[in-house]
Amino acid sequence: MPPRLDEPAAFRGHIGQRIRYYRQKAGLNQTALARKAKVNQGFLSEIERGRRKPSPQSIHAIALALDLPPAVIIGEGPDHDTPQPLITRELPLFGTIPAGPPTQTQEQMEMFPVLRHLWSPNRYCLRLSFDSMEPTLKPDDLVLVEYRPEVNPAHVQGRICACLVDGNPTLKRVSVERRQDTALIILRGDNPETPPIVIDDTREFSIQGIVTHLVSRAL
Repeated sequence: MPPRLDEPAAFRGHIGQRIRYYRQKAGLNQTALARKAKVNQGFLSEIERGRRKPSPQSIHAIALALDLPPAVIIGEGPDHDTPQPLITRELPLFGTIPAGPPTQTQEQMEMFPVLRHLWSPNRYCLRLSFDSMEPTLKPDDLVLVEYRPEVNPAHVQGRICACLVDGNPTLKRVSVERRQDTALIILRGDNPETPPIVIDDTREFSIQGIVTHLVSRAL
């Protein structure tokens, strides 16, 4: 595709030029972006100069720090060859796991904007107030949750889910294990100091949703 005459020079060059374009547009210097994306500042400088190629993980981290879809930085396809306006839509933001559809609950106190491609009527945002998923997720992180109350625990092996156990909310990785011919649901945190929760027939348990994305993290 020939370059558009009105497009910035950054989008006719390498990925580092696009990163520099959006960094400057966000009013960040290299040190600030490197700190926000948790990458080495020297490495970021080499990327912007076109001397190093970022890994997919680095691209994702930099895009998240710039509040951009990774494809905008990569320049995938004609829709991402030029700066695109960030179109957002709002979702309910909860401070605890809602026991029911997010559109019907009365718990929500505020709304949170997410990128349009992340929005869905059966999704909501959840603000974490616990450390059981450290270091993967941290207190005050905002995560995107897809409401899936009927999902079979065996079909979400290893996924982080918003659960209710005996009426108490918890965010854990779900797995199903067989012990002495009995299927047990095991809830584990990524924090090694958090003991697993074993769910048997004596406990009231439900999966309320599946965590799909980290949408905000305070520095």
